[in-house]
This record gives sequence, C-alpha cells and structure tokens, in this order.
Amino acid sequence: MTGGKHGGKLSRRDVLRRAGLATAGTLAGGVALNAASPRLWPETPFVDPNRSYWARVLPAERSPLVTDTDADVAVIGGGLTGLSTAYFLRRLAPGLRVVLLEARRCGNGASARNGAMLLTSTAERWLVPGAEPELDRRLYELTAANIGMLRLLSEQFGVDIELEVGGAAQVLRSDAELRRAQDAVARLRDRGVPAELWNAETVRDRLGTGLYRGAVLDPASGQLHPGRLVTLFRTAAESAGAEIHEGTRVDAIEEGPVHTILTRAGRRVRAPLLVLATNAYSSKLGYLRNAYAPVASYVAVTAPLDEATVDRIGWRNRVPFTDNRLEPYYLGMSRDRRLHIGGGPARYGFHETAPPAAVEGLHRAALVDELARVYPALGPVGFDACWSGAVDMSLDEAPAVGRTGRHGNVYYAIGFSGHGVNLTSVFGRVIAELIAGQPEAWSWLPYLNRLPPYLPNDPFRWLGIRAAQAATRLVER
Repeated sequence: MTGGKHGGKLSRRDVLRRAGLATAGTLAGGVALNAASPRLWPETPFVDPNRSYWARVLPAERSPLVTDTDADVAVIGGGLTGLSTAYFLRRLAPGLRVVLLEARRCGNGASARNGAMLLTSTAERWLVPGAEPELDRRLYELTAANIGMLRLLSEQFGVDIELEVGGAAQVLRSDAELRRAQDAVARLRDRGVPAELWNAETVRDRLGTGLYRGAVLDPASGQLHPGRLVTLFRTAAESAGAEIHEGTRVDAIEEGPVHTILTRAGRRVRAPLLVLATNAYSSKLGYLRNAYAPVASYVAVTAPLDEATVDRIGWRNRVPFTDNRLEPYYLGMSRDRRLHIGGGPARYGFHETAPPAAVEGLHRAALVDELARVYPALGPVGFDACWSGAVDMSLDEAPAVGRTGRHGNVYYAIGFSGHGVNLTSVFGRVIAELIAGQPEAWSWLPYLNRLPPYLPNDPFRWLGIRAAQAATRLVER
C-alpha cells in the first residue's frame, strides 16, 4: 500500500529516488559488472507458495498442459492481470484462441495474498494532487468505474467477492501532517476527487483508534476478498472461452515472430502474441529485470473476533486504512470480523528466492507489535495465518503497461506497487484492447508503452535498496 503521502520532509518517492541515486553512484565504478550480472547470477524460474488466508477459497486446479499446442495468444500467469486479460480479450475477439499457463494455481501470487484493499488511482497519485489536474480526475474516474465493473461482474457470474465500497483512509500522525492534508484535500476536491478530511475525533469514531491526529478518506475505495476475486475472473475467463492450464510452469521463452514457450514438463506452446502477466516473477523468465524490484511483503490475519471484542476496539464500520509512513502498515477487517494487518519494513534479499524462516519470524513479531500499538484494547490475539510473498515495486511507484520485444509482440503490465487489486483488471482491459487493435481509447494514459525508471542489477540494486531503507529509518526514528 502507498504511504508517506502527507508526511514529513522526505516522501516515500524521495526515498525510492535516493535508492536510484545510490545505485547510480555505485554503478559509476561497476558498469561492466552490472552488465555481466545476469550471466554471473542468472535467475531461475521460481514461484513461492501461497500460504495466505485468502487462498483457502481458491477453486480446484485445472489440469496441466499435457500436449504441445498452438494458440493465437499465450498468457503466462494466472493472477488478476492474466485472468482479466484473457476474459476481456475473448470478449473483444472471440475468434482468438487464448491459452493461459499458470505455474501453480490461479491466484498463487500477489493476487490472492495481499491486504484486500481496493483503491482508486495509482500508488504515486492516491490522495495526492499531481501536476496535471485533468489527469488526476481521469485516473480517479477510470479506477472508480472499474470498481463498479467488478460489482457488475460479480453479480453476472454469481461469485460473491465480499465487495464493500465504504471508503479507505490514510491516517495522519501529527498536526503538521494534518495541516498539509487540508491543502491536499482542497486541491483534490477542485479536481473532482471527493476526498474527505477527518480530525482526530472522527478517526476515533470511525476507526476506533486514538493513535492518529487525522485521516484522509477516499470514499470510492473499499475492500473485498482477494481469493474470491481471483475465482470471479477465472470463472469469467473460462466462460468467455479462454483455456486455462494450472500446474504448468514455464521455464523458457524462445522469442520470435511466433514465440515458443517451453514448460518444465517439456510441452511447447507456439503463439504469435505473448502476454507476460507474471509481475514480480517476470525477471525469472528474462523480462523486465530492470523495471521493478521484487520485494517481500508480509500480511497476517486473526481468527474471527467476537462482537464483544469488536465493540471494545470500536472499529464498527470496518473502513480499511493505511498509515503514511515511508514503510507503511495497512489494516482491514473482513466481513466475518477477521482483523488483518500487513506492511511494515519490506525485504529485498540479494538474489533471494524466499526469506529465511528467522526473517519471517521477525516480521510476524513486528505485525503483532503494530497491531497492539494501534488497538491496545484488543489484548492478546493470535494470528490464524501469516504469510509473505514477492510483490513488484517500481522506482517511481508508477505502473506501466504496453508492449515490448524484438518484434513488438510481447505485452506486459508491471509496477502496481500496492494498487494491484483494482489496477490489474484495468490494465487487463488495456492489454486486451491493444491486442484487439483498439489502442485509441488509451492514448491519454501516461503509463502506456513506458517502463519505470531503470533499476540496476544485483549487487547494485541490493546496495541501493539497503541505502534507501537506512534513510527511511533515520527519517522515521
């Protein structure tokens, strides 16, 4: 989730830029090593398992690919990006054969192990007035309308995604932050973004915590059940005629006018168009390595709280919220009163596939401590599930969508930076319309056919992120 928006002297984006500067400085003496890094430390396909609470409702796996096949469009990745692309593409061009390959099962990645917040806009613009007022308005309207589309799709296919559009808030930790937020809210409202400013009393009344001096509410945002959203899009994609194969890990791509996709089981898919819906795992297949950093994010959820406990903490309306620290925490409560918390210090390990168990334990303890700080009346409470996994973060917190490759026939979406629950299906529609030859509607979109600012290879990336995290902790000490 986004953070640091209305905060102190150094914003989260400033810290990310400092990471870029730090790596650039280091690179001055190591250009050759940076170029050689992919050969010295080659990445191998890896997909960490999903142990999240949300994944418990994911549907039974579809059968893996067992024969070589040809397709018009091959989609790699069965998360929200891939599934929504397959759905929209089959709706636009029902004559195309769309084959989707998923390494484990649909929703195994960040799509079904996130913080369940459904946010408008993009990470770098949420509740932040940008330099272009008209762009702020259009992005807000686009993403708010997409939430409405999710509701209609849920009703159409009879999949209850537990959608609640009661707003989402960013809490403020000081009077100075509250004063700065007053100006931001006024400017946002002038642009057609109906943000609301809460004082400390309203925060206590709505969120049940006295820890904060105020908050900014986005009334068009909300929350849902991520696992059920994955189920909805898999149902919709299959209903539209997409072919989905789970348990089918892709190990290599032979790129060309017609791509050859090689699976671990030795099967081949040939297709002239390829959609990389692999997000944080894209570099494992040799793509987009310098467009994002795959960092480990942490989330935990309690067992259902009884009514007396909910009354005691006072969070009756269950509006989800994120704080505005540079490494933010975010909290929500599910329909069945499970309190969940995620975020805090993220981890980027040098060429790491999964965090060590000791590191997982430290992050779990940090979530326990933060929950007790926000809701001291909650008392001792255990987690029913605690999980982590890779998410993709771009250097400027802005996403990117478009096409690339030597022949211009590889499509991608990357850099959601915490806004993927909503934005993935927006970009799934963008990709579908690009493939269907209808790009005109997106000519205004600043994220189209761009890549985020360059991130060097390890070890320079690791050094830069460590430097940025050190700066972050100095600022927020």
